[in-house]
Amino acid sequence: GRRRLSGRGVGGHGAVTVGGVVVELLPRALAKVEIGPGRHVVAHLAADPRRNYVRVLVGERVEVEISPRDPGRGRLVRRVPGG
Repeated sequence: GRRRLSGRGVGGHGAVTVGGVVVELLPRALAKVEIGPGRHVVAHLAADPRRNYVRVLVGERVEVEISPRDPGRGRLVRRVPGG
């Protein structure tokens, strides 16, 4: 049969969650997030945007889970209230 690889994709072991600010919205439910001075990651929404109608705006504070395999990519875990 088929073997499934555990920990595949962005989520999984070794992922680090950091706070950041959305600086640009990109096509296909992607966003460019600044996580430090001059440091950016391209992140996708953790939820299916077509099903859950998750919207993020430029300037919103978010939490991003950074991929251990590619530090330039991650996923938006949640919005930070008051951002």
